[in-house]
Amino acid sequence: MEGQVDRLVKKTWDRYKQTPRSRRLMIAVSGIPGSGKTTLAAKVVSRINHLHHETMPGLLSDPGVATFLPMDGYHLSREQLSAMPDPVTAHRRRGAAFTFDAPAFLALVKKLREPLCAETETIYAPSFDHAVKDPVEDDIPISPTSRILILEGNYLSLGTGAPEWKEAAEMMDELWFVEVDEAVARERLTKRHVLSGIAANEEEARKRADEIDLVNGREISRGRLKCDETIVSEEDAGWTPEKQGVDKEHDG
Repeated sequence: MEGQVDRLVKKTWDRYKQTPRSRRLMIAVSGIPGSGKTTLAAKVVSRINHLHHETMPGLLSDPGVATFLPMDGYHLSREQLSAMPDPVTAHRRRGAAFTFDAPAFLALVKKLREPLCAETETIYAPSFDHAVKDPVEDDIPISPTSRILILEGNYLSLGTGAPEWKEAAEMMDELWFVEVDEAVARERLTKRHVLSGIAANEEEARKRADEIDLVNGREISRGRLKCDETIVSEEDAGWTPEKQGVDKEHDG
């Protein structure tokens, strides 16, 4: 996938240079659980910031022009899941689209879409604490200098279900989708769940992948909007389960 990353970095950088200074370039990366979208998004952000520092060598102390923004922080809390009509199913299916706060995510996207000006302040997005298994409010800073935002999550190109997903997707400059064979995703998820301690063994991990992750994945694939880029996930050293965030409770 390294060649694909290089192409996407160049494309994003070229588009950024043509974007008015009053506007952010916002790209949403989605895909089914185990597709490698988190790794892709993080790599693109890292390389863009490296490129930025190369072109502005006197500003090595600045954090960069690109920010990686995962949607994990928009998981509903365990308390919120417990208050749902069927809390047992809600907790078991955590990671499905209905267990995310889509309206709050859309509110963030609308805020990020406001024109940048001298008075623009840093915006804070939630993160997800895997130790306590709940979101952490106002944990990811998005400064006025963050002109390129790479958002990442399962449902960022979803055109079905809660209408907020589609509305948020339509506010992006580009939608990227990381495509992977379901059998490959299943094996990646199996290894990830065992390594992270979510599952005690491979049998339990495969059951979890089959009954939760890949069920969500089929909803993502069936309901996705037309995307500007379809990136085929390939096996290489940079896309091993260890590199894909094995501490994630669910691939959001």
